[in-house]
Amino acid sequence: MIGRVAIENYRVFRRFDLELAPDVNIIVGKNDTGKSTLIEAIALALTRRLHGSWFDQELSPYLINQEATREWVEELAATRPGAAPPTPPELVIELYFTDIEDAEVLRGTNNLRNEDACGVRLQARLASDFYAEYMQFVADPAAVKLVPTEYYAVELLGFSGNPINTRAVPMVVSLVDPATISLRAGVDYHLQEIIGTHLDPHDRVELTRQFRSLREEFSSKQAVREINEKLRAEDDDLTDRKLSLSIDISKRYTWESNLAAHLDDLPFQLVGKGDQSALKTLLAIGRAADDAHIILIEEPENHLTHTSLRKLLGRIERRCAGKQLVVATHSNYVLNRLGLEHLVLLGDGVSTRASDIPPDTASYFRKLAGYDTLRLVLADRAILVEGPSDELVVKRAYRDKKGKLPIEDGIDVISVGLSHRRFLDLAVRLKRRVWILTDNDGRTLEQMRERFSEYLQYDFVTLHTGEDPQIRTLEPHIVNANSLEALNAVLGAHHESKEDALEAMLKDKTTAALAIFDSETRIVMPKYIQEVVDGD
Repeated sequence: MIGRVAIENYRVFRRFDLELAPDVNIIVGKNDTGKSTLIEAIALALTRRLHGSWFDQELSPYLINQEATREWVEELAATRPGAAPPTPPELVIELYFTDIEDAEVLRGTNNLRNEDACGVRLQARLASDFYAEYMQFVADPAAVKLVPTEYYAVELLGFSGNPINTRAVPMVVSLVDPATISLRAGVDYHLQEIIGTHLDPHDRVELTRQFRSLREEFSSKQAVREINEKLRAEDDDLTDRKLSLSIDISKRYTWESNLAAHLDDLPFQLVGKGDQSALKTLLAIGRAADDAHIILIEEPENHLTHTSLRKLLGRIERRCAGKQLVVATHSNYVLNRLGLEHLVLLGDGVSTRASDIPPDTASYFRKLAGYDTLRLVLADRAILVEGPSDELVVKRAYRDKKGKLPIEDGIDVISVGLSHRRFLDLAVRLKRRVWILTDNDGRTLEQMRERFSEYLQYDFVTLHTGEDPQIRTLEPHIVNANSLEALNAVLGAHHESKEDALEAMLKDKTTAALAIFDSETRIVMPKYIQEVVDGD
């Protein structure tokens, strides 16, 4: 297994260090935080390949971290005449292995942590053979904008410091990206699986014989004979040989390059993107999962409906049992279904885990996987409310106060039903600023504080609820805080009393909240909602 990944100066990662769990790791994060880059880096260090080509051929200045490049350019510009120029930044990807036997050639302290460990180090740095060319390149520092990776050498080393090839790496990886796997015709993954799993040598020979017989049948067709006779009659100026059209059977297993995968009699490339994505993922896993130690999957949710994604994840779990799995995702369902305890949040070059989340909370979200947990994970700050009515009213109160919606300030208002505590279990582990906004349901303020006491010990979690236990929910709070005229104006109604207005609001809470949100008339917001809007 891979116990740790350390990266320096590769793409978005200036310096990055992550411990991997031996079973499942779910990588999430905002755009450009390095989810795909992390998976790419792991595969690169194990295979020395990037996008199917050797890394030596793919290395470019744009794969060197931009911050490291900028620092080097600035240092170069500040170098005094006659002084030695600074060395350009070195790109390093290290994998620290656990439970590896008979791999002493990989053990040593030649790693970023100076730790006696077993692992591999992929590095790209200025080659001594090109030092003269490098000196010429930096002779005019003002003209230098990018790192001269043309003068770099790529090496794969064990932590012993000895150069190795990929065959010496005791770790087999399967990289699955449904967006890039090709599965159209010829010797594709589908046919490989059929051939490898279902066809014995007798089947293969029989397919070859049957396919070869098609040539005779094809050539015997009346229309084909007439076309070939026409070609023979007109080929005098081309060759002395007879020209004709037929099926190529020159290779032993010609059928492998001419048969195409079909789903319900449709060629694979013509079926829906969701079916293609799911099948490509499963077949790519199945193609190597038996031999692979680690399986890397990039966004398995691509193009899939909720039902299809549920089936796919179940199959992934079964096929990858006992393997180390790293999944990058933007899907709440993937995160919840595979387990919040496996969450790895990337941001600003660092990672945060939620591995100590209570097992019952992880189980809760696994069983009820539709919750928007990822919104809480990715939000800068969050207001947790019970339902859509509270959400609409809070957004209106915020807009009245600040002239914009909360999300424009990085604050997500999330409806969590009665599952505040489940979301708070996650929030406190991510140190997320959270406002708990909830009805008191007849409880006193002291009782409500006691209910959330284990979370209120954190200074980034605050509770906001109505103080009067006689006023149990949002709607009577709004009615109590406003005049009948204001209520009628906002609701677009002509209620004769506040009691009538309250009855109408309680009868259709969401419609009333939507009217408040859309109305040009402002109302006085309940105190506990205003506290949230006025808070930090």
